[in-house]
Amino acid sequence: MFLIHCPYCEEHREEEEFHAAGQAHMPRPLDPDSLSDEQWANWLYYRKNPRGEHRELWVHTAGCGKYFNVSRNTQTYEIYATYKSGETLEAPDTATVTATGSVLNFSEAHAVGKNS
Repeated sequence: MFLIHCPYCEEHREEEEFHAAGQAHMPRPLDPDSLSDEQWANWLYYRKNPRGEHRELWVHTAGCGKYFNVSRNTQTYEIYATYKSGETLEAPDTATVTATGSVLNFSEAHAVGKNS
């Protein structure tokens, strides 16, 4: 078991309180009616699932119920950062994880920026 930091509750909670909801930063097409069936199917069903660092959408199901983003390593399960939906993460290549597995070791000024 590992701990996940909810950026809304501002607490580290056990992983059983959360549910993964797929790849993060997947904007919905502006005009879905203009997409072909193949394009729509690709948007609905095909997601990246890389080995290593990946950005995912999670929900705090047993807590606040809000969706947020997680930057984690899919091979080692290390969590580099958690951040609110609508924000982006700019992480340096040298980021390391703390003992809780969910807090970055670099400043907030570099970590989180609002989407335009």
